[in-house]
Amino acid sequence: MNKNIPKERKIEMYQAILQLKDIEECCDFFEDICAEAELRSMEQRFEVARMLKQEKVYVEISQATNASSATISRVKRMLNSGTGCIGRVVDRMEEKE
Repeated sequence: MNKNIPKERKIEMYQAILQLKDIEECCDFFEDICAEAELRSMEQRFEVARMLKQEKVYVEISQATNASSATISRVKRMLNSGTGCIGRVVDRMEEKE
């Protein structure tokens, strides 16, 4: 994350996200705050993360998501070296299904 952004500004946005009431409001919020390309990119990366957690291979992930091998590699690196949050969230979602 960019270290030059004041912490208060970062925290306020995430506090706002925690105030969202339901999935519809969440979708509306992100459609308002993100450019369409940004939103589609985040959705794609999340789907790539889910598929990587399911141990799918790059070719299968690329065909299903249209993600480039570079994007898949970045997401895999994030899963292996990031904060671990996406992996935990994916696991929680899998448990509910």
